[in-house]
Amino acid sequence: MEVQPESRDRQKTGPHARPGQREFSAVVEKIPPLRVLVVDDEPLIRWSLSETLVDRGCETVEAADGRSALQAVSETPNPFDVVLLDLRLPDSSDLGLLARLRALTPAAQVILMTAFGAPDVLQRALDLGASHVVTKPFEVADVAALVSQPRSPVV
Repeated sequence: MEVQPESRDRQKTGPHARPGQREFSAVVEKIPPLRVLVVDDEPLIRWSLSETLVDRGCETVEAADGRSALQAVSETPNPFDVVLLDLRLPDSSDLGLLARLRALTPAAQVILMTAFGAPDVLQRALDLGASHVVTKPFEVADVAALVSQPRSPVV
């Protein structure tokens, strides 16, 4: 009896399959979702970003202030891939929180969101390790699209 090697290219089957089309769903299922921490004191912004990201396959955690953000980062068993961070929060109105988050999660992409986009603040945020700086008001879909993109500084 001859044993056939298992094919790595699984053929797609079903009503929408085309001849020779490969099935990649098994590979996609093994990739864990991006974990995103959404930090903003505005409940509607947090909710809108979280809902959009969940619809795109991300896992989200929300924080309304700097203390909650630091607690979420410190207590999570699985590190965050991305942090969406509002510059002005009830307990943090400078770039100190950005610096602390970068120290606690050096591998995470941090996207800073601000309505106070003075050029010197934007540059300091980038110098501290923000991957993007987004000025408010913004389109939620545009910010969500940045979550899986590589670095490009100011939007």
